[in-house]
Amino acid sequence: MSKTTFRAHRRTTDEESTTDERRTTDERRTTGERATAESESTTETESETTCPECGSRLEHDGAETVCSGCGLVVESDEIDRGPEWRAFDSSERDQKSRVGAPTTKMMHDEGLSTNIGWQDKDAYGNALSSNQRQKMQRLRTWNERFRTRDSKERNLKQALGEIDRMASALGLPENVRETASVIYRQALDNDMLPGRSIEGIATASLQAAARMEQVPRSIDEIAAVSRVDAEEFKRAYRYINRELKLEIKPADPVEYLPRFASELEVPDETEQYARQLLEQGKRQNVHSGKSPVGLAAAAIYAAGKLTNVDLTQSEVSDATDMSEVTIRNRYQELLEAEEARFPGFAEGDAEAEAEAAGV
Repeated sequence: MSKTTFRAHRRTTDEESTTDERRTTDERRTTGERATAESESTTETESETTCPECGSRLEHDGAETVCSGCGLVVESDEIDRGPEWRAFDSSERDQKSRVGAPTTKMMHDEGLSTNIGWQDKDAYGNALSSNQRQKMQRLRTWNERFRTRDSKERNLKQALGEIDRMASALGLPENVRETASVIYRQALDNDMLPGRSIEGIATASLQAAARMEQVPRSIDEIAAVSRVDAEEFKRAYRYINRELKLEIKPADPVEYLPRFASELEVPDETEQYARQLLEQGKRQNVHSGKSPVGLAAAAIYAAGKLTNVDLTQSEVSDATDMSEVTIRNRYQELLEAEEARFPGFAEGDAEAEAEAAGV
């Protein structure tokens, strides 16, 4: 190899080495800058959500940012994103509001269509003339026809009205109705309605939603307000649970206690002790294969006896819609489960009963 060729080869090797070193340095610098930026953003996020004094969580109420631990006001006079007007009653709020109602799954059109009010009055509150009333009635009729354009929307409208009616009769909250409406819409989109009644699928959707939102109702309670019998809606419930893969857990007897305690007007001490009886019963596997409603009724009755509350089996039976025989059987099983924790409890040992009741 000549000297000129050797120098050219060496120069090329040096240039490649320098380029590799420069590229490695740039990569390290970029990685370091990215790590620094991420750490700074994490620090800023943590500083925005934690108190600078005690490190507790910050809470925002719209006007101030306050520490939930020490009460320090971190920031005040924040931007108020509410309306610029004030209202002192619901009618004034409706008049000043410039937005409509929020969308909801409880209406077949999700609340996005126009509704014509039933009051035959103009914007000033004056009564309409006879010609105007006839005109508004025709507009209402055509508006109702246009809101349901095909059979699928008519089906959905009827089912959602049925869900709302049953939920009102059972005293179920809005979140249960919304969940039931979503479940029914999924069943309708998956073509699960052919061969089954609208009322049956609507009842099953409401039962599934109540179980999912942990405010369950018994089969007898739902069957009492449904337009189909218990067997039909139970078949529909098993069908949608299997096809939609809802994976609903079995009802917990404790979920029935607040409603039963409210209907029987028992004190908080009795309700709390009923919870302890049910928890001990579950540890002893008493709830396996038993009706959760019957166990909750028996727990209320047993807790009333142990806390000196005047409760009879007939009163508990009327409030929970369970037979007195079921209440007596579950009552004995709960007492036997409590015996495992407090020996002498089932035999009527006064000291064991006092210890179990927390006296």
